[in-house]
Amino acid sequence: MTSLIAPGRSCGTCTLCCKVYDVPAAGATAGNWCPNCLPGRGCKIYDARPQQCRDFLCLWMTQDFLGPEWKPEKARFVLTMDAATRWLFVQADPGAAQAWRKEPYLEQLRRWAVAGKRPVIVFVRRHATALTASGEMLLGEVAAHERLVLRDEPGGSQIVAKISPAP
Repeated sequence: MTSLIAPGRSCGTCTLCCKVYDVPAAGATAGNWCPNCLPGRGCKIYDARPQQCRDFLCLWMTQDFLGPEWKPEKARFVLTMDAATRWLFVQADPGAAQAWRKEPYLEQLRRWAVAGKRPVIVFVRRHATALTASGEMLLGEVAAHERLVLRDEPGGSQIVAKISPAP
């Protein structure tokens, strides 16, 4: 996956990333609009925005195979890929927490989980659901100190588990 903006893509009126992520440097908490965001218009402190915001690009911005229906303001969720695990993350707008379950999204998310042999993790604030080749698992709230791991089970099934680092 590239981190360059795909030709013809721009955020435009989409500001959903300003609602679904924690950005401590901006006083933003997942599920609430960043205090610096003008929803549908942009950032009030764009030139002085935190580095986390400067570095962020959602997959819709970088992957031209994602059609207009995947733009976060339409889909009501933001897609990213975790650099370390290469897992697909879906950060859902709490105001439309089930939007990812609608078509064409749900079946495509499931296909990606199966094809990549790695989970798709859907977050609504800190609550997570994992989609794997084996099905769907509710993971509940994932605390900041917890990590998600994929375990292959006998018989070929997969589970996603939360682990806490040793003290």
